Amino acid sequence: MSKYNALWEYVQKKELSSFKLTFEEINDIAGIPIDHSFLKYKKELMAYGYQVGKISMKEQTVSFNKMGQ
Repeated sequence: MSKYNALWEYVQKKELSSFKLTFEEINDIAGIPIDHSFLKYKKELMAYGYQVGKISMKEQTVSFNKMGQ
């Protein structure tokens, strides 16, 4: 079980082709702050039909995109 499992399940339930979440929203959803290890874990999201798009350090946002869209 991944430390980001709650986030991956949340993303899958959104059923949008693409959307953004702030680092703060990710912290609230996952129960942990986003950190450098997120780059390693982000490939797990593909099993849920989504992929991580742009990670903006300036805006403190992460884009999520539905695969095949």
